[in-house]
Amino acid sequence: MSRRTAPVQPAGSPPRTRPLRADAERNRQRIIAAAQEVFARRGLEVTLDDIAHHAGVGVGTVYRRFADREALIEAVFDSEIQRVVTLAEQALSHEDAWEGLVQFLTLTGRDFAEDRGLKEVLLEGAHAQNRVATTRERLTPALSALIARAQQEGSLRNDIEATDVPLLQLMIGAAAHHTLAVTPDLWQRYLALVLDGLRARREAPSPLPHRALTQEEFDQAVPKTLPPRSVADRTGDR
Repeated sequence: MSRRTAPVQPAGSPPRTRPLRADAERNRQRIIAAAQEVFARRGLEVTLDDIAHHAGVGVGTVYRRFADREALIEAVFDSEIQRVVTLAEQALSHEDAWEGLVQFLTLTGRDFAEDRGLKEVLLEGAHAQNRVATTRERLTPALSALIARAQQEGSLRNDIEATDVPLLQLMIGAAAHHTLAVTPDLWQRYLALVLDGLRARREAPSPLPHRALTQEEFDQAVPKTLPPRSVADRTGDR
């Protein structure tokens, strides 16, 4: 009986990627689901040990599927941060510019209130830098156009800039985080106050005591909003 030999891969061709076995894929999906829950509740500074424990697998299994925590963060939030861009584009297509802006701030406010990890990855910019930078490149033009439309129709005060919006979202997200265990929907109260302050009126609004950040200043400021990780956090990833 002749032995079958494996087919020879042509020289110079890219290596073939073998699909994951069914059990390996189940573990991968279990890890992602566990990470979504842990990141949403506790933020991104948890360790891979925490996620492995929540998933019911060994930390070695996590490292076999994901090279490090950044790779896991990107896998978890890839679709979520793209969804924020879609929300901005949908708001821009709204017939009423003010209602489009309210829709965007309300839907993203709920997302950030319910998912601490999403707030941190998108608004605080301490993780998944390449993915977040790409998202901002798509988000900023839509958001700038949305603001310009609302100002042109006279519903939004004229001194608001695109860089104001993510910082306002960060403020509302912080309120949501601190009150989540007591009253999960309190963030809506502060969103209403923010919207009231954004709305243009016949009488002149109170002048703002400081100019808005430039885009360059915003990019410099945002990654510094998270405190440095402790030694215990860093060693927990090993």
